Amino acid sequence: MNHQLAVSTDVKKNNNNGALLLGTSLVVASMILVPALAVRMGLGASLTGALRIALMKASNRAVSSTMNDSKTA
Repeated sequence: MNHQLAVSTDVKKNNNNGALLLGTSLVVASMILVPALAVRMGLGASLTGALRIALMKASNRAVSSTMNDSKTA
């Protein structure tokens, strides 16, 4: 029984790590890559800001959904 619980806990940690990696990569994209690409493509500041907000929201959803899943399990 203890072995099954330990394996289950390890699987949950791996799922959280994946979500954190995804969230972190979306944050990096929104903070560094989006403004750099926007300048290169000549996008306006409002469109760049909207893209950054969308990526930050996606990052928050990716991380918070797994945190909620781990609290309920």
